[in-house]
Amino acid sequence: MSVITFSRNVFLPLTNVCANACGYCSFKTPVKEGCVMSKEEVMATLKRGAEFSCTEALFTFGERPEREEGFTRYISEAGYTDILSYCMDMSRYAISLGLLPHTNAGILTYEELEMLRKVNASMGLMLETTAEVPAHEYSPGKNPAVRIEMIENAGKLKIPFTTGLLLGIGETRDDRIDSLEVIRDLYKKYGHIQEVIVQNFCPKEGTDMAAFPGASTEVIADTLMLANEILPKDVSIQIPPNLADASTLLGLGVTDLGGVSPVTIDYINPEHPWPALEALKDIARGYEVKERLCIYEKYCNAEWVAPELMGLVSRLAKRVYG
Repeated sequence: MSVITFSRNVFLPLTNVCANACGYCSFKTPVKEGCVMSKEEVMATLKRGAEFSCTEALFTFGERPEREEGFTRYISEAGYTDILSYCMDMSRYAISLGLLPHTNAGILTYEELEMLRKVNASMGLMLETTAEVPAHEYSPGKNPAVRIEMIENAGKLKIPFTTGLLLGIGETRDDRIDSLEVIRDLYKKYGHIQEVIVQNFCPKEGTDMAAFPGASTEVIADTLMLANEILPKDVSIQIPPNLADASTLLGLGVTDLGGVSPVTIDYINPEHPWPALEALKDIARGYEVKERLCIYEKYCNAEWVAPELMGLVSRLAKRVYG
């Protein structure tokens, strides 16, 4: 029986303030009181995640929030000089509770990646597309060359990595092929890409692209087939089960359903709740559903894991992977 995997996670959006302004995004919010998730709430959420046997602490935040006027005041009031310092501190707290941190922070420098690697089992950055699209006109961090450089730097630093495509934002089929080929070539060079997410853009009210149709099921299916053809077989192909009808797409090469939380909502797509963990078995009927860590089994060794995390990774890997 074929296997479909998922990660049991807890989702922590440290701030929604972001220097980018993508045409499809409803995650970004203005700088205001409460724009930084309080330390008390983060710690309470992590504790709750541990109680529900979560193994992944997914930290997300808007890219370079310090570039937005007034944000520095709020991160200072939280007791930190910048959002990365906050993320590192909370990552260490997650580790103390037995959760493995995975951070999606937008564009980071080589030095910042190296710093976060010390307390992150894995990291991620969606490539989205190698095309220049109008949706990214006001988002410097969505420059394809900049994103490719960061994914490459993660490879140089031996960081187990997640990336992916965002479908329906103005790209063409040829663009999707090019994006998959870029990811393939980076993996062949560095071996660090664990999984590739094939994610469909979902229109949201109040955004510039609210009237856009998003990617059709046919486009999602075609992209999955392309991914299965282009990507190496040891790179997992993931679809989010709350954004597409996963049950009709699993036969197209999908091997993973991503992070699913029994504790928190999907803050990026709050209008699309995650399925209950038990419901995953119905979605993946005909497949064996297995839990995984945010770091895949082949990376659970000293070559890919920082010393501060090695003990916890080894314990969880023995429990989850056997």
